[in-house]
Amino acid sequence: MQGKKINKTLLILILGMLSAIGPFSIDMYLAGFPAIAADLHTTVAHISLSLSSFFIGISVGQFIYGPLLDRYGRKKPLYIGLILYIAASVGCAMAVTADILIALRLIQALGSCVGMVASRAIIRDIFPVNEIAKVFSKLMLVIAVSPIIAPTLGSYIVTAYGWHVVFVILAMMALLILIAVHFVLPDSMQPGTASSLRPSIIVKNYLLVLKTPQFYTYAFTGAIAAAGLYAYISGSPYVFIQFFKVSEKHYGWIFAGVALGLITASQVNSLLLKRFSSQQIIRIAIFCQMTTGAVLFLGSVNGSLNVYAMIGLIGLFLSCQGFVFPNTSALSMAPFQKHAGSASAMMGGIQMTLGAISSMAVSALSNGTVMPMTGVMALCSLTAVCMLFIGNRIITYKERSLEIKEETLSRI
Repeated sequence: MQGKKINKTLLILILGMLSAIGPFSIDMYLAGFPAIAADLHTTVAHISLSLSSFFIGISVGQFIYGPLLDRYGRKKPLYIGLILYIAASVGCAMAVTADILIALRLIQALGSCVGMVASRAIIRDIFPVNEIAKVFSKLMLVIAVSPIIAPTLGSYIVTAYGWHVVFVILAMMALLILIAVHFVLPDSMQPGTASSLRPSIIVKNYLLVLKTPQFYTYAFTGAIAAAGLYAYISGSPYVFIQFFKVSEKHYGWIFAGVALGLITASQVNSLLLKRFSSQQIIRIAIFCQMTTGAVLFLGSVNGSLNVYAMIGLIGLFLSCQGFVFPNTSALSMAPFQKHAGSASAMMGGIQMTLGAISSMAVSALSNGTVMPMTGVMALCSLTAVCMLFIGNRIITYKERSLEIKEETLSRI
């Protein structure tokens, strides 16, 4: 690591704060959907497009920041992204129409995603490959606090002060993080003059990452599983506040309780890694998530789920993500060091693109029931299992082909 020494706990805390900007931006205003819709004279479904635009922005933005992080080091792109985020957050607080809010959320996302890309790249810069999964588990402890704090805090702010204040607070939080980045965070990689920003070279680097079997297997498995989480985030305001008639304050506590399972699972994952490999943990977790998703959807179809059963099954579904995310992230990043920024951007871009698709699918399929949300969640978990199975077969085939080739060459 270049530059001054830094306590690893403090480093993970700062990286977690950078990674949590996006989740906070998503979770903190969810309880305000009905209030925003009423204030801007539109529907909750229309306001939910501001969540979809955020996912789109955070997907596209990561592909932009990847090459910038490899070319200019880790800190300069962080400055640009955080300043853009602060400006867009202030604009969101002043939005007077739903369409303006949707557009500003896109810009806000373009600023926030730099923290997600940079934090993963810095972890790959600093920590040995065999420690990355454990570090991601610790990072998730910080990230997963946002679903506990953000919706609950957001629901109280919306009730007491109005939804505009939510975006003012987000801007203030980003300003504090910007100060921490400048004065505390080291630049773990010096500017890489060999890294070109020519479009053809950028595309070549991304294709190199994408064609690596270990990368696409675990990046897509993790991203597809995470898309089920984004379906829940997009659909939960309607499901709990409007369908089950839960108050905005109680919705915040439900969101926090569900997130607690995610946090607990991510920390149990660190303990399991002492005895089991990341591959073994992923297989079990992804099958458990698929089974839970199927039960959740079938229960929604026949109307047998009350609000408590819904909360319990969703909690179990998302707890599986606490095992899937750290291990798929570590395995996706492991093959790369020189192009860690591009690999991080590709992984995050895939995840957020699929998250945007699942979020828009929930909105598009809205029919006055809980089935759009639970159906998309179940489909995502099933598809993730298929991706893992197919990808592992490809990895095994490639490894076996390489072994045969090496054996043949050794006999010549």
